[in-house]
Amino acid sequence: MKVFEGKKAAQDYMSAHTLAFSTPELTLMRYSFWLADMIPDPKDKSSTVPRIMSYVEEKDFAPVEIIDDEHYEPTGAVRNTGMYGSGSKVTDPDAKFCSECGAKISASARFCTECGATQE
Repeated sequence: MKVFEGKKAAQDYMSAHTLAFSTPELTLMRYSFWLADMIPDPKDKSSTVPRIMSYVEEKDFAPVEIIDDEHYEPTGAVRNTGMYGSGSKVTDPDAKFCSECGAKISASARFCTECGATQE
């Protein structure tokens, strides 16, 4: 995958150009023209390429896990915050049941610890 190193390009541009009196629109326009300037190709000096191509590098990224918004699986990472009630099994006689899955939850819980459904 080819990736544009925009931060490095912006730092190179800002370090070589005085922009103290420029408006943001003018700065952005000058930066975009600077990126589009034709320069000698770093790999083949007999040809030219836009400067932006000197900031594009080939990178190999690991596949990203797709997040399914339709299905919630609690990890238990936030059970002790109080938002989910108690992290331990509920033995309180004032406990209530989840409106979605029917699991027994704390009376003060705003979310179910099993399915993540919002409680009213």
